[in-house]
Formats: sequence, structure tokens, C-alpha cells
Amino acid sequence: MSSHENASPETLTVHAGIDKYEYRPVVPPIYQTSTFGFETADQGAAIFADKEEGYIYSRMGNPTVEALENCIAALEGGYGGLACGSGMAAIYTTLSTFLRAGDHVVCSEAVYGPTCTLVETELPRHGNESTIVDTSDLDAVEKAMRPDTRVIFIETPGNPTLVITDIEAICKLAHDRGAVVVVDNTFMSPILQQPFKWGADVVIHSLTKFLNGHADVVGGIIVTKDQEQHTRFRKLLNLMGGVLPPFESFLVHRGIKTLALRMQRHCENAQKVAEFLVEHGAVEWVSYPGLKSHPQYEVGRKQMNGPGGMISFGLKGGLEAGKKTMGGVKLCGLAVSLGGVETLIQHPASMTHATMGPAARERAGISDGLVRLSIGIEKADDIIADLDQAM
Repeated sequence: MSSHENASPETLTVHAGIDKYEYRPVVPPIYQTSTFGFETADQGAAIFADKEEGYIYSRMGNPTVEALENCIAALEGGYGGLACGSGMAAIYTTLSTFLRAGDHVVCSEAVYGPTCTLVETELPRHGNESTIVDTSDLDAVEKAMRPDTRVIFIETPGNPTLVITDIEAICKLAHDRGAVVVVDNTFMSPILQQPFKWGADVVIHSLTKFLNGHADVVGGIIVTKDQEQHTRFRKLLNLMGGVLPPFESFLVHRGIKTLALRMQRHCENAQKVAEFLVEHGAVEWVSYPGLKSHPQYEVGRKQMNGPGGMISFGLKGGLEAGKKTMGGVKLCGLAVSLGGVETLIQHPASMTHATMGPAARERAGISDGLVRLSIGIEKADDIIADLDQAM
């Protein structure tokens, strides 16, 4: 556990996870090893039996990986982290830990496309049923819950519509019914939102996005709220093997050191871009949590420390206008993913959310003309000029 429990998020991004190293390096070293030696056979047996602290095999724990896990757990205000090979590995491990055959899941309709696909098409193979709803509508969530509902999975703001779910209200409803709440906090990062403060049971991230911030790592993390829960998750993750390697852990930990600064710039830039889009004659609508026109603007102000770096908008002319704009950008990169220092633009209906299918996209409000922007840390005026000329 970190020794910086009372520090601010800005300080935690620099120091959390760096505690005990023999030579006190400023940056934790990369333990690029598959296995660890023991002083004696008795010591090895004691470590295997959890009677003594130590490392055995990097799938089961590694100092470089643990430093990252402790850092993110400290930022989220949780007990511990479990670094996974991808965001989807984190989601699958989380659901697999909580669910038994016959259990039911309620899931946000506006989530990352593969999350929806996993819940609707893969979990039934394991005997689990699901209901997909607009989790910003508390009445809809309550109606969707059943006696066998075990998990409510929310992503807020939702991907890609940026609909905002009231975490506190969902957690109260879930806990009154004996269910747990899992929050995908990828869009916000721990700098802008800490779901544990509002009652969440588990927080997950795609490390690929804002936490790493440099578009050069694929990874995910699960953050648990207590030791008992952490032990359960660690056991299953070790068995499934979907862990993050040391080198990728080192890169993400390095990226986190500038997270607070980057999130501030993402928010500032996105606010300017969103306000530009609202006034542009070619734009039909804009969804951004920093705009007072956002339907859940007040909920966002309550639980978020900033509106984030993601924008969704629709162009007059629909899909064809969107294709023309995306094909005309020069500074903005036409690519999926998000949360990096570079601005990216993409079309969810044909890219990140294509696996959902037309019906599921329509249910989630993902129109064919929706364009998603991940605003980078470039000068805002340059981003705006590029979008303007492309439109």
C-alpha cells in the first residue's frame, strides 16, 4: 500500500507506488523477469503459503507491475489494483469474479462496443442474462433489476454519447437490492472522477487511454475497495493469466506522472472546441459535459472535477458529411482509441461500436452520423482550425 494516503491527486501522480527499493531510485526499475529466486526452500514454501511476503512468478506478481497498481489504487482511493493485459481483460475478469450461472447483469446502453457485445452475446454462454438500459434514467434501472441481479455495470460518461450516470444514486439502488456496482472510469481518469467516493464497489480503466496518455500501450486495471475483494480478484486473474507485463507497466506509470497536467489541458481544449462546434453552421448537435445544454450537466458537476476531453457531435448531412469531415482533417488523426496527447477523430457506428449491431446502437443513441472526438493537448486554436477547414 502507498505511504502517501493523504496527498493530493496531483502529488500522487508523481509519487504514488514508489516506496521500498534497496537503492532508492527516483524511478522504479523494470523487473523484466519471468520468475524470482528464493534464499532457501523454506522461504519459497513460506511465500507460496502467504506466510511471508515475496515474489514468485511474474504472472502472480511483479514489483514493477505492483508499483503501477499501487499508484492507481491510491489515485482512486481504493485498496489495491490489478493490472490486466487490456481493458477488456479487466472487464471480463471483473464480471467473471462476481457472476455465477443464473446471475443477471444490468449494463449501461452507452458503453464501449465490445463491452456490450461481451455482456449480450458471450455471458449467456456461461448462464448469465443481461438487460441493457439507459443508466442515466434511475427508474429504468430499477425496472430492469431482478431478484437475481448481481452486477450493475456503468460507464460514465458513456461511450460515445457522453450520457452521464449518477453514480451515487445507482449505488444506493444496487446496494439496497444486494447488487454490486462496477464503474468504467476510463473517460474521466481518477483526476476527474473517483467512483469509490460515490459508493462504487469496483473501478476499472483501460490503461491504454488517459492513464497512459501516449498511445503506445494496451492495458487495463481493476481497482478493488478492500482486501477481501482484492484477494478474490487476484486469485482469478492469476488463473486466467490476463496480466500486464512489466515493461508496459513501467510505461503507464511514467505516463501517469503527467496525468493531472494533461487532464487540465484536455478539459481546457475540449471546452473551447465544443463551444466552437456549437456555433458552427455545419454542426447539428454537440454533446459535451462542459456545456450547460448537456442533459445531465448538474449531475456531472456533482461527481466530476472537470468535463473531460471527449466530445461527440453530429453534422448536418449525417454520415456522408461525417465521412467528408473525417477524410479532410490534417492535424486530427483518423483513428480509434482515445485519451492520448494527440487529437483523434472517428466514426463509432462503423468503427468502435460496429460489433454492437444497428439495433443496439439505435437503442444507445449512437446515430450513423455521430462523430467522436478525443481532444489532445495541442493548441486549441490549431484543433479548431483543422476541424473548420475539414467541415
